[in-house]
Amino acid sequence: MVLITLREIIELIIMTGVIGYILTGRFISRPKTVYDMMHPNKFNMEDFKFAVVVTAPAVVLHELAHKFVALSYGLNATFKMFPFGLGIGLVMKLLNSPFILIAPGYVEIPVIADAVAYRLIAFAGPAVNLILWITALIILKKMEGLNRTQLAALHMTKMLNMILFFFNMIPFGPFDGAKVLNGPPI
Repeated sequence: MVLITLREIIELIIMTGVIGYILTGRFISRPKTVYDMMHPNKFNMEDFKFAVVVTAPAVVLHELAHKFVALSYGLNATFKMFPFGLGIGLVMKLLNSPFILIAPGYVEIPVIADAVAYRLIAFAGPAVNLILWITALIILKKMEGLNRTQLAALHMTKMLNMILFFFNMIPFGPFDGAKVLNGPPI
């Protein structure tokens, strides 16, 4: 059984880049320089890279957690990028929406697992976000001497993962929280 395919890697990279672009600027940004303040409407590659560094662990590790927990139960699991869900986020960014909704991808598991495995697979993604949130929070409280960029990255990591944890744990609809609460469909 292959842990991860080339197609999955490519789709994870594309997904990360698109999410980084969507969140660049209004939602995730590095501390501004004088140049940035003089050119506020220009796309900034440094802001994009910063957004990717902050968002990649939150989103990629979330999806891979679902996949690897499913694999640990002997189930076939494949990450699938969801272009329509990414497109919604892109349109919302282009319309300067005050909030962004992104459904970037999912892990396809062709066989329904038993109730315990199903719930653990569903919780694995939000658990990663919980761990990243708490880790960033602890580092922010305990570490001294961090520069502005490191502080900004940790603060945004903390906030993003907190939002992703609570959002994904909504207990209805297609969210992970509903799968954890209700178990597999009958």
